[in-house]
Order: sequence, then structure tokens, then C-alpha cells
Amino acid sequence: MRAFFQNDYGEGAHPLIMQRLVETNLEHTCGYGLDPYSLRAAELIRQKCGRPEAAVHMLAGGTSANAIAMAAFMRPYEAAVCAASGHINVHETGAIEATGHKVLVAASKDGKALPEGVRAVCREHTDEHMVHPRVLYISQSTEIGTVYNKAELLALREVCDECGLILYIDGARLGSALASSECDVTLRDLADIADCFYIGGTKNGMLFGEAMVIVNPSLQKDFRFMIKNRGGMMAKGRLCGLMFLTAFEHDDYFAWARHANAMADIIRGGMERGGVEFFQRTTSNQVFPVITREQEAALAERFAFEHWADLPDGRVSVRFVTSWATTEADAQLLADALGAL
Repeated sequence: MRAFFQNDYGEGAHPLIMQRLVETNLEHTCGYGLDPYSLRAAELIRQKCGRPEAAVHMLAGGTSANAIAMAAFMRPYEAAVCAASGHINVHETGAIEATGHKVLVAASKDGKALPEGVRAVCREHTDEHMVHPRVLYISQSTEIGTVYNKAELLALREVCDECGLILYIDGARLGSALASSECDVTLRDLADIADCFYIGGTKNGMLFGEAMVIVNPSLQKDFRFMIKNRGGMMAKGRLCGLMFLTAFEHDDYFAWARHANAMADIIRGGMERGGVEFFQRTTSNQVFPVITREQEAALAERFAFEHWADLPDGRVSVRFVTSWATTEADAQLLADALGAL
């Protein structure tokens, strides 16, 4: 069997999660996220964020979370702004457009939206003959594994205030981002800066689930109506609530993310020893080497990973992703293989 580095959700759930699910399997609770586990998880997340007034909603997955939020936060003529590599622009199969909203691309660097790029988009859309930019969408970490620091987030917050934009942060890999060695942002910082963000569980130890944290009171009203309207309200919502409660009770959520990042560090070390070029340098749980097609084929015999991009010089970039379940032995095996290229 090949060592698995294809994604960070290919396995099931962390044993602590599975244990709690089994222990409570025959309990009867009410549905739709109003059960005691979901309510306790939401309160715990509010405490961790330092925002007792925040609304917290448990949703199934990232694409549906993004689509529900965009539909709820924007008028029909309004649009979302994001980097060219933004998930809503590239990897959501028109889900945002299906809500009736255009996605506008802003200039970016290293996968991160630039303040001047956002300003330029807003300046270009000036009257009722064009869509009106309303939401700035960013992800933490980004699609190419980079991480926004606090200064960068504050600069984007300033732009949002200037241009009347809602700052929305996709946190599918938020655990890995906040556990990154280059990240100086905490959950409390995020809650201070963003209007809304979600905490990703699917890609950090859970079977599924994202916890939407709506900080801005003006965005909270009737959000559950939109969840139901868009098919996102889970009858067995207690499953998601229980998983988040388990992950955050003793901060295991961040321990799992730190492990994933540490395994990625081992892989990066092997690349550096072998002089393998980085397509994008990262400190999160995604690693992007640049190799030849022949090297890609050879590695594919021993490891499962993603082909990322074809490069102009004939080489390719591939992506290795680590998770809570990645073993040190597998990470070292891959590091040794990269070091020997």
C-alpha cells in the first residue's frame, strides 16, 4: 500500500471523536443542531473566540458553508471578491454563482489577496450597471498553503472598512494555519478582525463539519432560515456538535493541527536536503515540490499525492498533504525519497 499524502480528509476521524460518537450512539436528542452537545460546542467556541455575542452554526462541509454564507450576506446585485486561487473561484463548481452572485478576482501574491488589489476591484465597479462588491473572501490557510499574518489581516480589515465590504474567512484548514510557525493570529484575533469565519473540522480530525462563527451582529439574523433553505440543516446535527465539543474541550483540535504541520516539516526537510525546489514555500500542512515528470511517476509508485500544476519548463508541481493521521514513519519515508531525487 502506498503511503497516503493525497489530502487531509481521506481517513476517518480521530479516535477521540470515534470514541465519543460510539459512547453516545444510542442517546436520543432533538435535531437540527439544537441538542445539548451542539449548544455546548457553540458556547465553548464563543468562549475560545472571546465573543459571547457571536452566532455559531454547525454545517456539513466547506462548499455548502461558503454558498450558504454568500447567499445570506449579499443582495442579488452584489458580488464576492477573492484571490485568483480562491476556493470559491476555482474549486466550487460555480456554487457561488449558483446563488446568483458573481465572483470578482483581485490581485494577489502567494495566494493572498492584496489590499491594493481589493481597492482596485472596488474602484472598477462604480454604478448600477455593474455588480457591487460586497464580500471579501479569503482562506486561512490559502489554497497554496500560505498563511496570513495579523498585519496582513488588519490591512484587509482596513480595506473592508473603507469599501464597505464584509470580511469572510474560509477556515477549512484553519487549524493548520493557526498552528503554523509563521502565524501570529489566534482565534480571538480572528474574531476581532473578521465579520464571519468558519472553523474547519473535515480537514482536521473530524468525520465532517465546519463551525460557522458570525461575529457581526448585522449578519446573524435569520441565518438558520438560509441554512434550511439551502439544504444545509442536518437532522442529526448532534453528530457535528459532539465532534466539535470533543475537539475543543481540551484543545485537541490544535494538537491535531500541530501534528499535521510537524509531519509536513519533516517532508520539507527532505526536500531541502535533496535541493528540491518549492513551487510555493509553506509552513502549513501542504507541501508543493517542483520535480520532473519522471520523478513524479517514480514517486507515485510509493506515495499517493496530487498533481498540482504543469510548469512552462516541462517540470511539474505536486502536492503532498499531511493530517492528524500521518505517521512519522511515512513522513520520513517520503522525506528520504525526496532527499534522494
